[in-house]
Amino acid sequence: MEHVTETPTVKAPAERFTGDVYLNPIEAPADPARLAVALVRFTPGARTNWHSHAKGQTLHITDGVGLVGTRDGSVVTARAGQTVKCPPGEEHWHGATDTTLMAHLAILVGDADGDGTTWLEPVTDQQYEAALATAGR
Repeated sequence: MEHVTETPTVKAPAERFTGDVYLNPIEAPADPARLAVALVRFTPGARTNWHSHAKGQTLHITDGVGLVGTRDGSVVTARAGQTVKCPPGEEHWHGATDTTLMAHLAILVGDADGDGTTWLEPVTDQQYEAALATAGR
């Protein structure tokens, strides 16, 4: 057994996120399980870039209200206690609403090369505003 009493909070890299986002890594992918978990905190308006995961991703909202959007314009509004599952290969983004902080556990299974994430371009302000409108915000 290993008792981890603290994980460092780090600022998320600006080349993958818009706005202020903070990460607490919990588990890094390693053989044999390759599980990756992080607590991710988004300030209002902050969001990930477009990205996909080779084996999918599960987002469990722990605080606040968040948005998860896909390339076809679908948007899910998720609140604390709710979970959103993104299938393998689906290009998506997630982040806070424009007025509310949001935190989630990001859970995925990595591949032989790491966490299996393919990072893409930023979500534009227009795409984000359209997501807010779709979510009724």
